[in-house]
Amino acid sequence: MEHTENKPHRNELGDILREHAADFLSGHTLCPVQLKAMQDIMGCRTAQMKGHLVQCDRCGYREQSYNSCRNRHCNKCQYIRQQVWADSLKGRLLPGKYFHLVFTVPDSLNPLFYLNQQECYGLLFKVAWSALKDLCANPRFLGAQTGAVAVLHTWSSTLVYHPHVHMLVPAGGLSEDGMEWIRSKDGFLIPAKTLSKIYRARFCDRLQKLIDNKTLKLPEGTNPKVLRESLFKKDWVVDVKKTGKAVDRALEYLARYTNRVAISNQRIVNVANGQVTFRYKDAKTGYYNREMTLTAVEFIRRFMQHILPPGFYKIRYFGILASINSPGKKEQCLALTDKQQYVSQLEGLNAYEAWSLISGNNPSLCKKCKTGRMKPTILNNSA
Repeated sequence: MEHTENKPHRNELGDILREHAADFLSGHTLCPVQLKAMQDIMGCRTAQMKGHLVQCDRCGYREQSYNSCRNRHCNKCQYIRQQVWADSLKGRLLPGKYFHLVFTVPDSLNPLFYLNQQECYGLLFKVAWSALKDLCANPRFLGAQTGAVAVLHTWSSTLVYHPHVHMLVPAGGLSEDGMEWIRSKDGFLIPAKTLSKIYRARFCDRLQKLIDNKTLKLPEGTNPKVLRESLFKKDWVVDVKKTGKAVDRALEYLARYTNRVAISNQRIVNVANGQVTFRYKDAKTGYYNREMTLTAVEFIRRFMQHILPPGFYKIRYFGILASINSPGKKEQCLALTDKQQYVSQLEGLNAYEAWSLISGNNPSLCKKCKTGRMKPTILNNSA
């Protein structure tokens, strides 16, 4: 398998920032966490991050190795994390099939969300889970205790600000007394339209309370009453799809949504004359085969919108998949379904060991003689 995410690319986000950050900052102001992310991405795997020399223990070949920035918004630092997270989660989730749900909010809420990211993103998680949990517990539908792993995204494939939550939900759940595993029937979990209405009502109610308590900053010129009325006039989109796959394949699917940033280097097609061309998803085909060109400044502006607040957890676990309910409920579910738990292969390994296992290649192998091992030698802290 070719791991393109972790290979050098001709056009990289870091290069775009290094070349055009000054132009962008001359007309835009960033908050501290955004500015730090920009600086980290620009410095990732360059002399700015310092590093060390590695030398082959066989032929003596030397090579400069620079440190990664490890910023969670850097698209060069997330590939290994993504693979390790997916492997670790396999050892945490229940074997079996899953549903993929997506909870969105109307575009009219975007200004409010952007001004109050910590509060509004948290509210999105809580309300989405609340609506899902109660509807799954309804005897008319699943009639069971369920769980979910949820991931926040704030972008569309064209980098437009678009907050939404992805959830992976088991195709079944524990009965109320915990003595039976209840399977979903005929590829159906819960009705999306009913879920959408409950989600909308609860979100609007809790949002109103936050506004009444003056917890949120309102965009200039916003009338809370008019905003609330407009939200109830719109259909809120909640997508419910069966993955049709067992947990290992479903996790590969979800892994594309985790430890991921707004754009990967492989989607950047060209950078020239102050413009950036990148691929985005065709809504009809689902493939990233369409192209868009933006000025470099506009490209940076769109990317910087998706830097998360400091300390905010964009991956969360609920219900029978939450840590507070493990291992007790998980052991009960495994016993009831008569299935074996997956054992993580990457947990506890360092980055070199994980990459070696994932790719089948030894990253410490000498590029020149192909037999020796590259080992740290003279430290280069003056870089």
